[in-house]
Amino acid sequence: MMLDATTSPRTSLDTATMNRLHRQAEDLEGVFLNTLTKQMFSSIKTDGDFGGGFAEETWRSMQSEQLANTMAQHGGLGIADQMMGDLIAMQEAAQNPNTLMGAPTP
Repeated sequence: MMLDATTSPRTSLDTATMNRLHRQAEDLEGVFLNTLTKQMFSSIKTDGDFGGGFAEETWRSMQSEQLANTMAQHGGLGIADQMMGDLIAMQEAAQNPNTLMGAPTP
């Protein structure tokens, strides 16, 4: 999701920085979702003539990672969106150390 003036919260950060922050938040949500999907896949029984083994473990890991990243890019659980306010505040504070985090900007 690319951010623009209609979807971005009011901030002094430029669009490129906002997009970078959102991409980082999505990446973190992807890591979280990857952990969840790996756990979910670990409960699937794969015994039998055509299941199990190292190849399946490797494939499941890749499948879990791709599934989690796709989920995060399409809204996921909303963790990335929830994090954006804090990420913006931290980025603005880093750019202007004379302001307090969370204080409204004029």
